[in-house]
Amino acid sequence: MTFNGTELAAMAVLGAAGFAVSYIALQRRLQRALAAQQEATERQLSALAKTLRDLEHKLAELNQISDLQASAASEFEMESAAEVAEAAAPVAEEQEEELEEEEVPAEMMPVLAAAAAELLGKKVRILSARKLEAPRQGLSPWSQQGRVFVQASHNLRARS
Repeated sequence: MTFNGTELAAMAVLGAAGFAVSYIALQRRLQRALAAQQEATERQLSALAKTLRDLEHKLAELNQISDLQASAASEFEMESAAEVAEAAAPVAEEQEEELEEEEVPAEMMPVLAAAAAELLGKKVRILSARKLEAPRQGLSPWSQQGRVFVQASHNLRARS
């Protein structure tokens, strides 16, 4: 198949026209998408600015409240150290009593044994039980995971 000069020129013009039309269409689509993205970003920025203003107002209110509390506290005299120590003594005794009460009552042992037997599917004997402490604020998830790993690595023998 041979093409003469006019046919080659016509194909080149058609190819260039197709490229130009595609380029213009894609550029318009890109501009629309960019405009929509800018509009969405501006909406988000205005919402964030409004939230920031609200938080600043709340912070100012909280500062005023804390200033009022501080001024009210300065009006009253502080108790002496002896009075504070006397007031703290019963609290310390209550805490010691609570520690002693951490043992699980004897009435609960059969209930715990039945629950464990149901869970494990075999008879169990509970020798002792105590309440766990509440998780501490500073307890690291890494250290807790390390303890779990160490305890899981122990080879537990099945007792009959």
